[in-house]
Amino acid sequence: MMLENKEKLKIVEKAYKNRLTLLNIIKRCGTVHIGGCLSAMDILTVLYNKVLKHDPRNPKWKERDIFFLSAGHKAVSLYIVLQSQGYFERNLLWTFNKLHSKLPMHPDEKLLPGIEFPTGSLGHGLSVGCGVATAFKKDKLNRRVFVLMGDGESEEGSVWEAALIANKYKLDNLIVIIDANGLQSEACVEEILPIAPIDEKFKAFGWSIRNINGHDINQIYKALIEAPYEINKPTCIVAHTIKAKGVDFAENKVEFHHWSLSDEASVNDAIKCLKTCYERELKGKKIG
Repeated sequence: MMLENKEKLKIVEKAYKNRLTLLNIIKRCGTVHIGGCLSAMDILTVLYNKVLKHDPRNPKWKERDIFFLSAGHKAVSLYIVLQSQGYFERNLLWTFNKLHSKLPMHPDEKLLPGIEFPTGSLGHGLSVGCGVATAFKKDKLNRRVFVLMGDGESEEGSVWEAALIANKYKLDNLIVIIDANGLQSEACVEEILPIAPIDEKFKAFGWSIRNINGHDINQIYKALIEAPYEINKPTCIVAHTIKAKGVDFAENKVEFHHWSLSDEASVNDAIKCLKTCYERELKGKKIG
């Protein structure tokens, strides 16, 4: 299943605008976990625009799908996507991580519509996702649970306990997406604690697996819309991504896991980079 080219181009443009908003937040607010926010942006943009069953006018709609951002430090990317969907006013974005803001560094469901659970202590999102997916199963509800995790986050032991639980209870309404950009806060994932091959590990735990290019719009869409791939098996999508995707001088560099504004000129350079990348990918048709 593929998107028509017109629809695909709309998603590419939305993802670009979301990245541009992220850079403008850095300019105004000073600091963001830029690397993972940029690597996950295509996934979040496709999910909220084409796959997730949700209603910005009624955030607690009883038939909605549930999304957990387990890698809570990427919250600003989720905030941007939620705002673009109409969950809250745009001017709130410029208060990110400021005192008394409704947009803290990590998401808090008590502060903002569209947030389902407070995350940030890594490794918890999948456990919570298992609980909600189990409840949906028991109540025979046609609702799905999506969890976005990082590959570095997958070093947490709680992830693998939850993976066993998901298999035991046959949670085929649970879809995990791993933003596999290969880097974490201080070094390469494989240098800190090797987890490769992560797809084979989840498979050994009883999951159905798919590997995709996490910046290919059609691959993301197809992987999400076709889940579950096997009845009675939870789904794990390993999305291979580029840390700080779209900003050439920051891509695949660990020092851009978290970026503090040093001067306005550097952010303006990043904005120029992003525009160049967007135009290059459109001309080169590297958009999935």
